[in-house]
Amino acid sequence: MIKFFLMVNKQGQTRLSKYYEHIEINKRTLLETEVIKSCLSRSSEQCSFIEYKDFKLIYRQYAALFIVVGVNDIENEMAIYEFIHNFVEVLDEYFSRVSELDIMFNLDKVHIILDEMVLNGCIVETNRARILAPLLILDKMSES
Repeated sequence: MIKFFLMVNKQGQTRLSKYYEHIEINKRTLLETEVIKSCLSRSSEQCSFIEYKDFKLIYRQYAALFIVVGVNDIENEMAIYEFIHNFVEVLDEYFSRVSELDIMFNLDKVHIILDEMVLNGCIVETNRARILAPLLILDKMSES
């Protein structure tokens, strides 16, 4: 099960965070700081899976953005690694080559995409067309 989903730039600034279990706000800040530090300090030759406290971190870097997913011990690391890539492919399809600015200025749409893919910490959808369908409907409604 996914515990949290973070999108962070190389400077360590969180661009998106989504938690699937309750963590107090002050503990979230500390958790994000430690997680970001542990991921940013690793070289590109090192493995993208990290054992951290009572869960595993799976991260992937795309240009200047890191996507970090915290999962419980029984979750399949490779499945989450591929899920991260699928998420980025969906963003690329919607934004036509997604960038950090697209995420910053369209955070609501990025949350909709993530909510279509993950429900209560479980991956429920991976099909790009079905993920983007509600967002495309919203876009059509806002145009008219």
